Amino acid sequence: MNLEQVPITKEGYEALKKELEYLKKVERPKNIKAIEEARAHGDITENAEFEAAKDRQAFIDARLSDLEYKLGRADIIDSKTLSKDRAVFASSVVLENIDTGENIKYQLVGPDEANIEKGRISVSSPLGKAIIGKKPGNGIILQAPGGKRSYELVEIL
Repeated sequence: MNLEQVPITKEGYEALKKELEYLKKVERPKNIKAIEEARAHGDITENAEFEAAKDRQAFIDARLSDLEYKLGRADIIDSKTLSKDRAVFASSVVLENIDTGENIKYQLVGPDEANIEKGRISVSSPLGKAIIGKKPGNGIILQAPGGKRSYELVEIL
């Protein structure tokens, strides 16, 4: 992998691409129209609608630039081709919380894809870093703000 490239799952790449297209085809034209309408109201020096639309335009342009940069550096990792003997980027894993006996499923993803509600944790998070390279049966000890947590990697899906 080239140092310039950043790993991303296929799903994450598609989500960024979809957001880019939405901003280009929907949000940006809508904002341009809002700027034109605000200008039509006359004096723009004290026009709050015009200022808000210009601020929105700056946000959209910055986000477009950010998305294009990320997509240009993306190294798409297909989780279907991964080995099941060791946890790596894009792996889905089942952890057992040693203290509660509860099983938790996570997928290891990049920071832009992380969403704890969907069970997607960043490989750069403390837990993500602790999971990378582990094999089923390995223990994981994590020093969290609320205290020490112990897990066992039960399975790599």
